[in-house]
Amino acid sequence: MILAYIDQDRGKINEASFEALTLARRLAEQTNAPLHAVVIGKAEAGLTARLGAFGVSALHHAQHEQLNEYAPAAYAQCLVEILDAQKPDAALAAGTERGNEIMAHVAAKTNLPMAANCIAAQAGAAYTVTRLRFAGSLYEEAKLDGATKLLTVAPATLSARAAATAQTVTVNTFTPQLAQADLRARVSARVETASDKIALGEARVVVGGGRGVGSAEGFKELEELAALLGGAVGCSRVATGMGWRPHADQIGQTGNRIQPELYI
Repeated sequence: MILAYIDQDRGKINEASFEALTLARRLAEQTNAPLHAVVIGKAEAGLTARLGAFGVSALHHAQHEQLNEYAPAAYAQCLVEILDAQKPDAALAAGTERGNEIMAHVAAKTNLPMAANCIAAQAGAAYTVTRLRFAGSLYEEAKLDGATKLLTVAPATLSARAAATAQTVTVNTFTPQLAQADLRARVSARVETASDKIALGEARVVVGGGRGVGSAEGFKELEELAALLGGAVGCSRVATGMGWRPHADQIGQTGNRIQPELYI
């Protein structure tokens, strides 16, 4: 069996999960194994139909009163329990901040090897994986061996593609056994920022600026252009360092990964 972790926040699925699910299905086809998925906490309406379209035959749904907010070690414990019970050949997640963090916890709890930011994988006694290194400037080919191979998939490197034939999804609900240590780090409160702007990581058009813009006021012209094009404004680390733009607008290794069709 191949297992894919579906990342969600309060019922909203991170679309990068379907990119990871696409690679997971390829591995399932290579090994002639069923494809399962796991989701933690409140599930998005219509999720089973979406997963079925990607070839998932079973969904493991972890529910617990302590899982309403993100807690990395607790989320990892949910996956560990599935690994113990189902013995998958591989477990994959999107290489988002959460996906990488959760899978790192799983690796630490189980003493299993993990390969992060993969863009391709070939099944075998040991998997051959290709992954991004040094902010995407280098491709590394490596061997990944273990009872269960743990992988995360670099976001925006694979197209999410549905399966040729949809599956009927069986849902297995379970309650994980959580210890207090699993809840030491968790989201305790949220301060939401009201905004109708397009998220930078999802924008089809990005207008970027850096030191040459000259000031915070100078970004108003970029905002106007982005609004006309239906896009978003991004910036360099220098611009955030000078206080001209918030860190949420920063593009690059220490900021946002973007995948626009037009980048100005």
